[in-house]
Amino acid sequence: MKGIIGAIAGDVIGSAYEFNPTRDHDFELFTPKSTFTDDTVLTVANALWLLDDEHHTHERLIEIMLDLCRRYPNRGYGGRFANWIVSEDPQPYNSFGNGSAMRVSPVGYYVRTLDEALELAKISAEVTHNHPEGIKGAQATAAAIFLARKGRTKKEIRDYVEQTFDYDLSRSLDEIRPTFSFDETCQRTVPEAITCFMEGKDYEDVVRLSVALAGDADTIAAIAGSISSAVDEVPAEISQPVIALLSEEFCATLLRFNELVAKRER
Repeated sequence: MKGIIGAIAGDVIGSAYEFNPTRDHDFELFTPKSTFTDDTVLTVANALWLLDDEHHTHERLIEIMLDLCRRYPNRGYGGRFANWIVSEDPQPYNSFGNGSAMRVSPVGYYVRTLDEALELAKISAEVTHNHPEGIKGAQATAAAIFLARKGRTKKEIRDYVEQTFDYDLSRSLDEIRPTFSFDETCQRTVPEAITCFMEGKDYEDVVRLSVALAGDADTIAAIAGSISSAVDEVPAEISQPVIALLSEEFCATLLRFNELVAKRER
């Protein structure tokens, strides 16, 4: 299976290690603590937005995000985002947190052009994360997914991301790992997640490298996994346990979205 399952599986696998960090590449993929978090809820929200709003408006995305987040509380929402969820008049709050990147993968799979990826990623981010770095993190992630879908090499993807978004992707994970720590900003997680994709041998390896950075494990794995699954299949031994943890409506949305993407690629 390919597509947004890559982000969701990365989230679920990383969830047990977000506040229990590990630097062991051979960590247990699934534990009793494995669950879906806000990364998955908001990925599903973006998928529903693309499925159900042909005009791709900010207003409809906000409605969908509020509905899902209010019906799936206690999923690890950040403080300012949690306030946004309960607000009577939710407004963007100039965030550059990595929430904009963790939820954007449906855009990368839905679009037919790179320009469309950048535009829809911007809309997806700016309903909350309207800081330039928040928008940039979402756009870089969506663009990397789109380019990977279209068969671009990892070097071509790296070059595009560096030149377009001014991210430094020159450091290896061996250079990053010794000084890396928990950080929820786009600036300190999106480049690292992309590097995990660059160095990973396959989907599972990408996710293991992401979690073993011992940072914001679920979100880094969701971002890196969302790019990797444009190239590599998420193996059944990973996708099936993940799907078993999702609600029926999330599974239905995943199926509908995959069908729509397949139709648009014919």
